[in-house]
Amino acid sequence: MANMSGFLSCSIVILPRNSSFCGLKKLKLWRTCQYKTVVASVNEGSKDDIRRPKVQWYPGHIAKAERVLKDKLRLVDVVLEVRDARIPKSTEHPELQSWLGEKKRLVVLNRRDMVPQEALSVWIKTIKQQGFEVFDTNAKLGNGIQRLRKALIFCGKAINEKRRVKGLLPRSVHCMIVGYPNVGKSALINRLVNRAIAKSQNRPGVTRTFQWIQVSDQIQLLDSPGIIPPKLVSQSSAEKLAFCNDIGSGSYDNQVVASALLECIRNVGTVWSQDHCFVRFNERFGIDMLKHSGEMLLEIISRKQFSNDKEKTAQKILAEFRQGLWGPLCLEWCDSEL
Repeated sequence: MANMSGFLSCSIVILPRNSSFCGLKKLKLWRTCQYKTVVASVNEGSKDDIRRPKVQWYPGHIAKAERVLKDKLRLVDVVLEVRDARIPKSTEHPELQSWLGEKKRLVVLNRRDMVPQEALSVWIKTIKQQGFEVFDTNAKLGNGIQRLRKALIFCGKAINEKRRVKGLLPRSVHCMIVGYPNVGKSALINRLVNRAIAKSQNRPGVTRTFQWIQVSDQIQLLDSPGIIPPKLVSQSSAEKLAFCNDIGSGSYDNQVVASALLECIRNVGTVWSQDHCFVRFNERFGIDMLKHSGEMLLEIISRKQFSNDKEKTAQKILAEFRQGLWGPLCLEWCDSEL
C-alpha cells in the first residue's frame, strides 16, 4: 500500500493482483475517489492491449455492403441505428453521421435487459444530449417496440405534411435499419412486422443483402447487412465486439478474448455498482475474480474444471457472459461522464 498514490495517478489503471486492496469495501471507496481514472481504463482498454494478438474484423462482403448502403441512403427518409446496449460506444459507426447528412437518425439501444438500469439511463441521457432520439428495446421479447413504431409513424406524418405543401400525395415513411453485425436488427424487424420475416440468428453475418420490408401501410423498412468500419477505431473496441459476439469468431482467438473479457469486467465492476458479477462468478467457478488477472483466471478455471483445456474454458466463459449468466453488465461508460 506504500506506493498506492503512484498507482492511482496512472492514466490507465489495471487492478492489482493478489492484493488485499481488492476487497469489495476498499474497492467501493477507491471507486469513489478514482472514478474518472478507472473509466478511462474501461473505455480505452489496458496496456495489455499492446501485447495481445490483434482482432481482425473486416470481411470483404462488408466493404461491398458499405458501398451499397451509401447509395441506398438516398431512398430513405429515416435511419434506425441499432446498437448493443452493453457496448453503446463501440457499436456506434464513426462515419454514419457523415453519410446521413440532414436525414433523421433514431438510435436504438437493443438488449436493454442485459445492462443495469443505471447504465441504460445514463447512456440514454448522453445520446439525447447529442441530439438524437433514443429508444431502448429488448427485441427478443418485444419490449420497447411499440414506442419505436409510433415514432416511425410520427416521422411519416411530418414527411407527408411537407409533401402536402408541395402538392404531392402522401406515402409510407421509408426507413433504413443499420448497425453492426449481430446487434439484433433482424429480431427488431420481426417485432416491428409482428412475424418472422427477417432471418434472425445469434451470430454475426446472417443478413447479407438489402431488402425492402412492408411493416405496415405507414412504414416501409429497408433491411441492411451489418456494417463495421474498415479501420479499427481502437483494439479495445474490437475486443468488446468480440466479447458480445458482434463480429465473427474467425476474427479472434477465443482464449485471448476470454482473458481480455475477464480483465474488462474486473475494471467495469469497480466503476459501476456491478459487484453482483463478482459474486456470481465466484458461485459458478469458485474463484475470486478480483484476485487474479484475466490470463490467470483462465488458467485456474481450466485446471479446476476443464482438465487443462483452455480452449473449452474460453468458450465457456464467453458463452456464459453472452447469455447474461453473471447478471446485467455494461462494459462502457459515456465520455460525458469522464
